[in-house]
Amino acid sequence: MLIEKESYLYAYAITRDYGFAPNPFHSICTLATCKPRIRNSASIGDWILGVAGSNMRDASRKCILLMKVTEKISFQEYWDNSRYSMKKPLRNGSSVRMLGDNIYHKDAKGNWIQEDSHHSNPDGTINLENLDRDTRSDKVLISGYFLYFGAAAIPIDLDSIEYHHRIRDFRKIKLTESNNGGKLVTSIMTKYHHNLNMVVSDPCQFKDSHKRVDQATGKIS
Repeated sequence: MLIEKESYLYAYAITRDYGFAPNPFHSICTLATCKPRIRNSASIGDWILGVAGSNMRDASRKCILLMKVTEKISFQEYWDNSRYSMKKPLRNGSSVRMLGDNIYHKDAKGNWIQEDSHHSNPDGTINLENLDRDTRSDKVLISGYFLYFGAAAIPIDLDSIEYHHRIRDFRKIKLTESNNGGKLVTSIMTKYHHNLNMVVSDPCQFKDSHKRVDQATGKIS
């Protein structure tokens, strides 16, 4: 069933599209960092709509991502599960491997470990601000049923779900098959079903995959 009972759509602005959050590679789309409130609140069967932010002028207000949550696990479960080993970052690897989002797990004392990754400091050491923000929710959203358009983001009718630029963080919308939210999800999935679980185009900022981000300042280095 495309739209499940008691399901919701979480619509949010993607301000940085490197291929890290969301991470659409290896035929599995994951949201494992950033947006802790969405990661904490969303349930299996819910939908996540990622819209290009106003800073991405060519793609602004277009759909970069639409994913159905098919699994929700903890950081430690994500780290320990061999199915997701390819999502672990490898900073001397390919651009895709550099952007691995499977970066958090705990040591024997229960302290967070942040792997050398897109969210670490430029020298690979722990970025405490990013760690604090990311671990406000110990949840990873996983999708085996998604559309990822990247730089080929598609225009959609955001007005139909009352999603506006002034909305901060995200908009949560109840879904039914007959309401505007359900119709939007259904129309996108129906039209672009041939692109299911594919990376249609590289992320908007994929050329800077080697760089790091500090969420507190927005600085890329």
